[in-house]
Amino acid sequence: MSTIRLENVSYTYRGAAAKAVNEVSCAFEAGRLYAIVGPSGSGKSTLLSLLAGLDLPTEGEVFFGDESLKDMDLDRYRREDISMIFQAFHLFPLMTVLENVCYPMELCGVHPREAKERAKPLLESVGIGPEKHGRFPANLSGGEQQRVAIARSLASGARTILADEPTGNLDAANTVNVIEILRALAHEKGYCVIVVTHDTEVSDLADEVYRVKDGVLTKQR
Repeated sequence: MSTIRLENVSYTYRGAAAKAVNEVSCAFEAGRLYAIVGPSGSGKSTLLSLLAGLDLPTEGEVFFGDESLKDMDLDRYRREDISMIFQAFHLFPLMTVLENVCYPMELCGVHPREAKERAKPLLESVGIGPEKHGRFPANLSGGEQQRVAIARSLASGARTILADEPTGNLDAANTVNVIEILRALAHEKGYCVIVVTHDTEVSDLADEVYRVKDGVLTKQR
C-alpha cells in the first residue's frame, strides 16, 4: 500500500506561464528509499513542497494513505505524519543536541522528562553518543549535525521522511554515512524515505530513482 500518492498533480506559480510540476502521477511506499534527481529549476523542490503539504496542487491531488491532503489538517500532517530533513540542518542553535531532538515531542504534548528519555536512544541510533547530548550544534561537525537532524526527524513518530539535499553540505564519507542511516530506516524500520538530491552517490544507493525535467517526472530505475 502506498504511503503518499500523486494523481495527475500539476502546480503553477502565480503569474508563471509554465507549470513547475506537470501532470505527475506516482506512488511512494513504506520500506523504500527513493531519490528524486534533476537539474536546478526542474521542479524537484516544488514537488517536495507538495509532498510536504507546504503547497497544494493547482490540479490533481496528493493522497496520504487514502486521504487527500486538501481534506486534512495540514499543520497536523506536517507535525505528526511526515518529517523533513534539510541541507542546512536547521537545528536550533541555542538548544543543546538533546533539546533539539526533544522539541518535536514536546510540541506534540510529551512531558519534557519523557521526551528526554525517548530522545537519548534516537541519538544513539544515529551514532551520537551521550558525551555529545549536551553540546550545542555549533560544536559538532557537519556530519554530526545532520545525524542529529535525522534523530530529530524521528522524534515525532512520523513514518515518512522527506529530505531536501540532506548531503549537500557533507563530504563523501559523511554522505555515505547519512544515506546508509536513511537506507536502514527504510529497509529495517519500514520508513518511507524520499530524498531530493543532485548527488549521484545518493541516487546510486536508492531503491528507486525518479528524474524531474521541466516539471515532468519519469522513473529512471
